[in-house]
Amino acid sequence: MPIGVIVNGLSVAIGGMIGALVGGKLKQEFKDNLNLVFGICSMSMGISSIVLMENMPAVVFAVIIGTALGLWIHLGERINRGAGWMEQGVAKWFPSKKSNMEKQEFTATLVTVIVLFCASGTGIYGSIISGMTGDHSILMAKSILDLFTALIFACSLGMVVSVIAIPQMVIFLILFFCAGIIYPMCTPAMIADFKACGGFIMLATGFRMVKLRMFPIADMIPGMILVMPASWLWVNYILPLVS
Repeated sequence: MPIGVIVNGLSVAIGGMIGALVGGKLKQEFKDNLNLVFGICSMSMGISSIVLMENMPAVVFAVIIGTALGLWIHLGERINRGAGWMEQGVAKWFPSKKSNMEKQEFTATLVTVIVLFCASGTGIYGSIISGMTGDHSILMAKSILDLFTALIFACSLGMVVSVIAIPQMVIFLILFFCAGIIYPMCTPAMIADFKACGGFIMLATGFRMVKLRMFPIADMIPGMILVMPASWLWVNYILPLVS
């Protein structure tokens, strides 16, 4: 039973609904300061994952080539369009809460939240562990952070934040049910490198959340697909040649 995935999805949906309803009652300074805290939490989670890295060349290769691939296929732009369609669909049923945000800033923030909820290394790894071992603790911990993160972002973005729970649950459920196939093929080093790659994305997401640097986090996602094969190839073929 994918309890962790369900709880994580509900935390985003509920947090988004609460934020959309009470957003107008919270002071902008309060929301901005709390958003900075969420940003540093994302950075901290990213750093804690990066330090687990076993094969740095493989991870760096996956991040760079994966980002280049994402830029080449315009993955970020596609996700931007998807975010726009998502917002338009929700706007038909609920009034938009863009406040004073420009359309470009609104879309950029929405993409940041989508990647934060749907493509974090913690969420992906937690879904695989949950499906393989029945340990839901990783997703439960992520759910607590996601609940309040969704609440604060929904204060500015509106009810559209709740809808992110749908693609998040689809992705995590696929990983949950495929865990029996994926996990047995992975070595501890491959898993550590996978988490480290996710850590890079979480760190970049934190920079976007505090609006310090707008990293192309959506375009970085393919790196998480490449990192495990890259780690395996490095350990089994390249490292013996250079040792």
